Amino acid sequence: MSRRSLRTEAIVLRSIRYGEADRILHLYTPEHGRVGAIAKGARRTRSRFGARLEPFFHLSVNLHLSRGDLHTVTSADTLAAHGRLRERADTLDAAARACDAVARLFETDDPSPAVFHLLANELRLLDGDPVHARPAAQLAFRLKLLVAGGFTPQLASCASCGESDHLSGFSGAAGGVVCTACEASAFPLSEEAHGFLVAALGRPLAEAPDAGDRALRQAERAIAETAEHHAHVHLRPLARVRRHQSGPTIRVPG
Repeated sequence: MSRRSLRTEAIVLRSIRYGEADRILHLYTPEHGRVGAIAKGARRTRSRFGARLEPFFHLSVNLHLSRGDLHTVTSADTLAAHGRLRERADTLDAAARACDAVARLFETDDPSPAVFHLLANELRLLDGDPVHARPAAQLAFRLKLLVAGGFTPQLASCASCGESDHLSGFSGAAGGVVCTACEASAFPLSEEAHGFLVAALGRPLAEAPDAGDRALRQAERAIAETAEHHAHVHLRPLARVRRHQSGPTIRVPG
């Protein structure tokens, strides 16, 4: 970012009140990764920004570039507001967790158009059909995020010895599925959970597979351990999967 100004597409990951009338924004862009910006006067009644600086908005923004961590938003045009996903608790929660996963896995300004377009597609799907908020679809999104970040888990053969048969566990430390001979540090991975992970990698996001609760819990653990061991990131548990594990209802953030 050597120029004094920049025009780019951006998705608002987070919007924080600052001072008397400003907002601090965490934006994700295709060519500049994660960007911090301040929108001065954004909370004033007659602000030119209106409500378009809220999370999940897909924008075209002009930024005045600073030498520090925060650039200044000089204008913003809405490309997609995703208003319908805000009308339901499940789609709102899924959108919040999707943005949170991107923010945690991709903290820098390294360009990643694949991550940007994956998040834009996820928000579009959540806005279009609430069925996409189901846990299986959210896990498919997280798995594809790992792939985009270069953290694809090994699923075709044992990540420790290369054996292609008797795959019965998953090891985050090893980086994928493991066979019975290498499963000492692994947790059990059912055939259904393994099949779900393989199918989720191979299908478009809009055609995410489904699976039973037990298989989804195992798949979520596999994704979480991969992120922790190889990206050094802790992903927030999915609300519905966690509810099946512990019982109480999870409150929707925001």
